[in-house]
Amino acid sequence: MGIDSQAFLWTGLSCALAYLLCGIPFGLVVARRHGIDVRKEGSGNIGSTNVGRILGIGPAGMTLLLDVIKGFVAEIVGVWLVAHFAAGGDMSAVRGGGSLAWAGGYIYLAAVLGHVFSIFLGFKGGKGIAVGLGAGLAYHWLMALAMLAVFIVMVIPTRLVSLGSCCAAISLPIFALLIAGVRDFWSLLPLIGVAALVLWAHRENIGRLMRREEKPFSFAKK
Repeated sequence: MGIDSQAFLWTGLSCALAYLLCGIPFGLVVARRHGIDVRKEGSGNIGSTNVGRILGIGPAGMTLLLDVIKGFVAEIVGVWLVAHFAAGGDMSAVRGGGSLAWAGGYIYLAAVLGHVFSIFLGFKGGKGIAVGLGAGLAYHWLMALAMLAVFIVMVIPTRLVSLGSCCAAISLPIFALLIAGVRDFWSLLPLIGVAALVLWAHRENIGRLMRREEKPFSFAKK
């Protein structure tokens, strides 16, 4: 794994920053602008899917965009910090098959953890898909687009957002190997953690999918 003190220090600081930034509950903020506490409506989730079911496409799109952006910013800033202070400014070292790819992976995991277990919501939160996409785009954009393609292919014919989300999560470590060039176990481990965390966050949805009780997604109609 080859952890040196500077890499360890700056990865820890970057993970803390990613966790705090991605804990900002934008779905709750957007819904409150419309006089709604999204935690008390629909599924009670703060993500864009529940916002869309309650308030429609506009607020859902804003929530989705903000969650993707916070994930992207958390990852790109964290990767830059580690690269600048521990890898001589080499950003590629903190991604994919780089010598410090484990650092980028743990920043990715911290971003999703921050969203799912938001410190601002008593360690409750969303399900990690949008923020995971944003962080993935910063970690390896082609890998993230492949995950997005899996999501779209699964959701369009079924309208089951949870199915697409779970399949995209499962594809993350696979595409990390095939596309991002992650070969080291310690670099792959946090990405497996991201996939497992997203699946855990969808555990109730998975139960409904298995019982064929999951409801297809539709936007609120004005």
